[in-house]
Amino acid sequence: MEELTNYILQFGKLNQQQIDLIRSKADEITLVKGDYLVEAGKTFNQFVFILEGILRIYYYNNKGEEITKYFVDEHHLFTNPSPGEPITEYIQTLTDCKLIVFSQQDWNELSNTIVGWNDITNKIFHKALVEKLDRRSSLVSDDATTRYLTFLQKFPTLANRVPLSYIASYLGITQQSLSRIRKNIR
Repeated sequence: MEELTNYILQFGKLNQQQIDLIRSKADEITLVKGDYLVEAGKTFNQFVFILEGILRIYYYNNKGEEITKYFVDEHHLFTNPSPGEPITEYIQTLTDCKLIVFSQQDWNELSNTIVGWNDITNKIFHKALVEKLDRRSSLVSDDATTRYLTFLQKFPTLANRVPLSYIASYLGITQQSLSRIRKNIR
C-alpha cells in the first residue's frame, strides 16, 4: 500500500487523514499468471494499481487473430476509459500479480470527500495518456527494427518478462521477424 501512497503523492499533496481514507477504500488482490482481470464484453468499473506483475490488454481482430494492444506493469494506475460500458479487450495477467483495486463507488467517494482528488487523478491519467501515445506513436511510422528498439527503450523491464509472441503482436510483426531482428542487433 505504501507504493500506491508514494505514487499518488507525486501528483499532489494529501494529509494523513486523506491517505488513511484512500487506504481504507482499497482492496489488495492477487492473481496468478494467466488469470483474467476482465474479459471482453464484461463491465469493468474498477480502478487498478499494479503493485507487482504485468497485465496484457489484447483483442481479437476480424480475422480472429489475437492482437496485443498494450502492456501495463508495476506502479501504474488504470481504469476503463468508458465506465459503465462493457470493455472490448481482454485484460490478462502475464505474471503473478498483486493489485490494489478500488470500486467505482469507493473511487467516487474519494472524489467527493478529498479536496483536490480530481486534480490529482486528472494528472495521473493525463501522464498515463501521454505515455501511452508516446509508446504507440513509433508503431505507426517506424520500421520493425526501430519499433523493437523503441519498445526496449520504452519498456526496459518487459523484454525478458513477456513472451516474444506477445511482443511481436504488440509491434505488429511476426514472431519470426522479431527473432531475426533480435539476432541482428546483438
